[in-house]
Amino acid sequence: QVQLVESGGGLVQPGGSLRLSCAASGRTFSLYGMGWFRQAPGKEREFVAAISGTAYSTYYADSVKDRATISRDNAKNTVYLQLNSLKPEDTAIYYCASSREIGVRRTRDRYDYWGQGTQVTVSS
Repeated sequence: QVQLVESGGGLVQPGGSLRLSCAASGRTFSLYGMGWFRQAPGKEREFVAAISGTAYSTYYADSVKDRATISRDNAKNTVYLQLNSLKPEDTAIYYCASSREIGVRRTRDRYDYWGQGTQVTVSS
């Protein structure tokens, strides 16, 4: 059974930073791409960032491209999302997900396991 557990969310002021973590268990971590998605109230879940199993490739949504960094530590079975220069529109529940494949994937249907999410609120 694959389990994904996110942490690191919270309340942050506009312009601030957060680092989200996602600890994975249940299958060989390095063989699968990982992604971060987010869902704001009343909106659909949207892609944020993805990283390949080897960490060689990454991809970002345009909305976060210059403000986010996705990384992974395969020795710790953990993926991270660093968010900088946070804006109120970044407020959402952030979910990590494990892909069906080793490469970078940007659509929800390519992911087969999801965490429970961590709330990020950007407000003064």
